[in-house]
Amino acid sequence: MNDKTIEFLVNKDDELDRLDLFLKSKMNPISRSSIKKFIDQGLVNLNGIQEYSSSKKLKNKDKVQVQILTKSELKIIPSNLPIKIVYEDESLLVIDKEAGMVVHPGAGNKKDTLVNALIHKFENTLSTLSGNDRPGIVHRIDKETSGLIVVAKDNISHQKLSDQFSKHSILRKYLALVWGVLRPLNGKISTLIKRDDRNRQKMITNEIRGKKAITNYNTIKVFQSYDIPKISLIKFALETGRTHQIRVHMNYKKTNILGDKIYGKKKVKFKKINQEFEKQILSLNGQLLHACELGFIHPKSQKFLKFESKPPKVFQNIHDLLEKLSN
Repeated sequence: MNDKTIEFLVNKDDELDRLDLFLKSKMNPISRSSIKKFIDQGLVNLNGIQEYSSSKKLKNKDKVQVQILTKSELKIIPSNLPIKIVYEDESLLVIDKEAGMVVHPGAGNKKDTLVNALIHKFENTLSTLSGNDRPGIVHRIDKETSGLIVVAKDNISHQKLSDQFSKHSILRKYLALVWGVLRPLNGKISTLIKRDDRNRQKMITNEIRGKKAITNYNTIKVFQSYDIPKISLIKFALETGRTHQIRVHMNYKKTNILGDKIYGKKKVKFKKINQEFEKQILSLNGQLLHACELGFIHPKSQKFLKFESKPPKVFQNIHDLLEKLSN
């Protein structure tokens, strides 16, 4: 296997899977639409023969090969934007992403994303496994979510990191400030999550359809005072990594994260509230959710690496004010 072709062997657990769904599970976070493009363009071979059917059913011991775009074929506009690199070696980077930055180009976001900044700084030295619009991207966090993500420099490292995400062995922890108090204070949320048919920007829980999503949570502190509503500082540990998972699970628990514009209330009104707290809440541009811990096995050294990140200033300011008001 070289830097342009990757190969997957179908086992009994994958037998009778569709080709596109099989590749989606193996090549996370590449979208299903991107995989379909690979197939349509003749970039996928099944047992040595080009396969153009996304719905092709696979058999045990089938060999699936995917040709990946070379680095010279990547067409991303570089952007000279500041990015915080907390770790770097010849195989990967760990980035502490600021809130408000989109991870990769997409509809309405062709420039000024993390990928544009990475291309400016590293040019063609990133993996190509996620396609020509997502060089280096192994996983994502939401635009307004801040914190740690890992970026791959080569396809072998990318694939080994993706395998860890697929097996749910990656350590991922988040901090959030949440309205109210979760009951019980500590626990596990396990549901199916699917896209909302009525609002394609949202995800919802469902009893029958969707992908399994598991979120562990621990209440660190409940802030309470006569002039602020109850607010909880929660640490989440993900067993799965579904789109908007924590935000959807908070909605499932009949609450939401402070500042969440999609799953929270459009307008927050208070009868009696500390004016400074109200000012800070109303000025939020997105949810106070921060990817604070990231751990994984290095794809080459096989050593376990763990990284930690403090919440951004906006998050910390509200936290400090809550500490002050609740004492």
